[in-house]
Amino acid sequence: MAEPTSVGPALDTDFILLLLSDSNLPTGGFVASSGLESYYTHGHLPPPLAPSTLTFISHSLPNYARTSLPFVSDAHRLLSPPSPHSLAKLHELDALCEAMTLNHVARRASRAQGVALFTLYGKAFARPKAEWEKGGPEEVVEKLKAAIRRGATPGHLPVCWGVLTGALSLPLEKSQFLHLFLNARSLLSSSVRLNTVGPYAAQQLLLRDVRPLVDEAQAEARDLRTGIVLDASPADSFSQAAVDEDMGPATTWPLGEILVGRHDSLFTRIFNS
Repeated sequence: MAEPTSVGPALDTDFILLLLSDSNLPTGGFVASSGLESYYTHGHLPPPLAPSTLTFISHSLPNYARTSLPFVSDAHRLLSPPSPHSLAKLHELDALCEAMTLNHVARRASRAQGVALFTLYGKAFARPKAEWEKGGPEEVVEKLKAAIRRGATPGHLPVCWGVLTGALSLPLEKSQFLHLFLNARSLLSSSVRLNTVGPYAAQQLLLRDVRPLVDEAQAEARDLRTGIVLDASPADSFSQAAVDEDMGPATTWPLGEILVGRHDSLFTRIFNS
């Protein structure tokens, strides 16, 4: 029997995963290449292009996991279930994510996709306002979205993803995996539009080569935390791990960060990032 969620009792975890993995969701990811276009234009994608594209993903995905999953995990915990302090802590998380996103191009893409997730939640997934509980997930999302709209907090994608999936009662492990899978799929979608791989080759890479990369990236970053959310119970092994600086978010691929930052200097470009 399906467990109750903030979108209603009939939606189980598998169905929510199918909904969130739909490539037609209006989240803005279609216009972002996560640095692939800049990487290609700067000559770092030599032929044969398909193996070179896979090499890019093998560097980019672990870096993204290390920088984003700590924020996804902590934001998810703050909505599972929400507390009176959740909103203030989410503002702290978002501010830290802003500081650790190292260039304006990545910040711009992350903010655009973050607020798009909240718009999606409000218009498609949230229960009718008459059914909201005081201090419940819908109210937290609505207040955080309002803060983003008035410029009080940036609304970065990892934080908003953690909030969204926490509000939908999606288990944390599945939230982490889906977040990384969608990032990898977006990279391959960008590679098709850049013509570095064909559509069938992209699906083959996603099936045979990228899945192990997603599994490995999640395994390495699943226990990482930001250090902001430390009010877990003693039984939560993550509470002490988050205190250690080595267990927090970090950039592991400096070249990728530099090339993302140079995206706006490209003479021609088809993506926003």
